[in-house]
Amino acid sequence: MGTAMAARQVLRWTVRTAASSRLSPLQFGGCRVQPVCVGCGLLCSSTSQTSLQPIQNNYKLSQVSESPVTELSLQSLVEMGFTDTQAEQIYEAVSKVRGGSANKHVLSTITTLLVLGLNPSSVQKLLQKCPELYAVKESQLQQRISNLRKLGLAEGSLQRVVAHYPQILTVPVKTVKHVVMFLREKCLFTVQQVTDILRDSPAIVLEDLGQVEYKFQYIYFRMGVKQADMMKSRLFRYSLDEIRCRHCFLERRGLYQTPDKKGQTTIVNPKLDSILNVDQGTFLKVIAKASAEEYEVFQRLMEREWQEQEKEYGSIEADSDDYEEEEEDEEDEETGGRSGYRKRRKK
Repeated sequence: MGTAMAARQVLRWTVRTAASSRLSPLQFGGCRVQPVCVGCGLLCSSTSQTSLQPIQNNYKLSQVSESPVTELSLQSLVEMGFTDTQAEQIYEAVSKVRGGSANKHVLSTITTLLVLGLNPSSVQKLLQKCPELYAVKESQLQQRISNLRKLGLAEGSLQRVVAHYPQILTVPVKTVKHVVMFLREKCLFTVQQVTDILRDSPAIVLEDLGQVEYKFQYIYFRMGVKQADMMKSRLFRYSLDEIRCRHCFLERRGLYQTPDKKGQTTIVNPKLDSILNVDQGTFLKVIAKASAEEYEVFQRLMEREWQEQEKEYGSIEADSDDYEEEEEDEEDEETGGRSGYRKRRKK
């Protein structure tokens, strides 16, 4: 329903804009909107053809350029449903974007977002978060939105993802497909799990895949957690440092054990969800049974320890393309268990 209302709103704005610019027909995408006097001839059969002919001839003679009118104005934004304040903020933001691409694409960008089902207030906040969208072509936006739908983001979920993380619309389709293939082939997530990851952690499309792979291997081999439990904890919302710090704190207090090759431990490990998906106070009181002071001291010690390890082994380098070329490593991961993790860590 929201999409339909947005479409009607954009249509009304298009007709009004066309009426105010007889000599310069407005164009959205590949659709050219003729002046309203000509359009009325299509809508009202009683209009005399002879009365339209002089205007049409005058239009042909006066037309200087075939280029569409895409000039942004406060009035056009207000007519699209924005308040005066919102229109001024958008207008000022566009003027600050360097280059002419923002002015060229801003109207089609806003139209696309409105037709997607976002209201003017959401669009204005979204553009504040990600002004890079002003310079994205309409065709690219449409392709990226269509690709997200194909990946399983249905209506409702798609709008929430775009509103929460608009940067996802600045990422080329090829890059998003690359990330999806990585999650499927390297991390062995199912199609539905990949969709859930994109919905819950859309920022993954801009993360370094070498870091993502190392984070996954740490959870899978070091902590012994499988994909289904990773999904419950929304793993990719957390940094590797956050995960390692809480895990190592529990481990050194004797509250967590790495499972053996058969997946067994001598104690019952807390679930990953209860370790990560809680605030620090709850984690310390319920899971770690420790004070905030103890944890702060431990964090400082761990940071120093990690710095020394990085000096010894070297920093983790990005290798997002390696998974396409190193198929032999898959056998090591399947059979090596923790040894596979250690091999990856020292690489």
